[in-house]
Amino acid sequence: MFLTPLVGRLAAVVALGLAPAWVLAQKTAPSPSSPKTLLPAAIDKALVRAQIPREAVTLLVVDAAGKQPARLNYRSLVPMNPASVMKLVTTYAALDVLGPDFLWTTQLLMDGQITDGVLNGNLVVRGGGDPKLVVERLQALLAQVQSSGVKAIRGDIVLDRSAFRMPARDAADFDGEPLRPYNASPDALLINFKSLVLKFTPDPLNQRALVQVEPPLAGIVIDESVPMLRVGRCGDWRSELRASVDNPNRLQFAGTYASACGERFWPTAYPEPDSFAARAIEGSWRALGGLLTGTVRDASEVELATLRARGSLSGDKASLRLDAPSLPLRDIVRDVNKFSNNVMAQHLFLTMGRQAQPGPNPQATPEAGRTALAAWWKKSLPQQAAPILDNGSGLSRSERISAASLAAMLQHAAQSRVAQDLLDSLPIAGTDATMRERAKGVAGQAFIKTGSLRDVAAVAGYANGASGARYIVVGIINHPNAGAGRGALDALIQWAVQER
Repeated sequence: MFLTPLVGRLAAVVALGLAPAWVLAQKTAPSPSSPKTLLPAAIDKALVRAQIPREAVTLLVVDAAGKQPARLNYRSLVPMNPASVMKLVTTYAALDVLGPDFLWTTQLLMDGQITDGVLNGNLVVRGGGDPKLVVERLQALLAQVQSSGVKAIRGDIVLDRSAFRMPARDAADFDGEPLRPYNASPDALLINFKSLVLKFTPDPLNQRALVQVEPPLAGIVIDESVPMLRVGRCGDWRSELRASVDNPNRLQFAGTYASACGERFWPTAYPEPDSFAARAIEGSWRALGGLLTGTVRDASEVELATLRARGSLSGDKASLRLDAPSLPLRDIVRDVNKFSNNVMAQHLFLTMGRQAQPGPNPQATPEAGRTALAAWWKKSLPQQAAPILDNGSGLSRSERISAASLAAMLQHAAQSRVAQDLLDSLPIAGTDATMRERAKGVAGQAFIKTGSLRDVAAVAGYANGASGARYIVVGIINHPNAGAGRGALDALIQWAVQER
């Protein structure tokens, strides 16, 4: 396999459910949106260069402990689309509600008798909503089945994905890019984020580049190589491949690969996402040497009801049951915030909804997720305007939150039992993840979640001031030129650290 695995109590006024002084002051002070409000010169100049009007911006820099007046407060009560910065709300709520050690479980149950290495019956795979069931972990789980004595299945592999109940969705709905991995939708049995990783390795002796694919998928024919050019630079190598990646049964290359590119990887979503889990499980089972006489298929509702009735899904009547726990939530949160993983964030959102449901077979739904997170917000931050929630990932045109509400939540988080887990999940300015190339002038001194959509650029997190004080920094731009405004947001972070 070649795929590398992809990261004290609250101050008294907040603990008592009271708003920090800097927020209360806004309710009687003149509107912070007044054009006379002074902005730091570097931020103002960057906005002018980007041709972004002040009315499209909200900025807030405030003491993390909530004890001092805001250093900068501009339009902080205005709800804005935060893009992926909304992941801060979801990840903090999940850490607080579920706990940093929370685990998801994927179960494998042998529904039949095992004789001489043969399962005479079905292998049932129950998805529990694990957000990071990547190919290495899937194959390790299937290898465990084989090491337990099952080498062949005389029956089917039956998938139980009923833990999540999602509305039908076209991957192209959001931005017309259905093959972008960030558009993957949640799934109780989410395998490898429903994405392929193509590996291209030069084979100069045979003037070709070898093609490998992870995970192995059943029922798809893939070109094993592509002609290689020995001359020329490595330019837009993906376009030069002229790949046909929109056919779920065929992956081929009509172009060439430049030797100057060396070894390259290309992650891409699968064009038939609903069949991805079945194809990946069958492909991996067979790649490990396992035999299967039947098919890999989704269980029907009637079949699931029958399995539950006779105890097969609880393990009581199964010949063998294997439980595969996920990585702990604190590790999942690190991946969500460091790398802004949308589908993982949505899994946290859905799981909070599922955990709040009564009964023995709760189902996660977007509605339940919104209800659960709204209830948490009302309990934890009753004095703050609640965010408008959609799916909790920020991959949305409708989600909204004000800088004031977001900063109050970050103050709450800074004094909570999970403060370090949240802080550890944030990209470090000028150092790693989505902040590696940003705010380099204050490298290592700011811990910032970024957000980016068409017409949206945002940052939020913590910054260590030159005096040793810690500040909360929030900056959001909603404007067609938002992408050009990242320099203004970096200037905001630098200003917060340098305490000018």
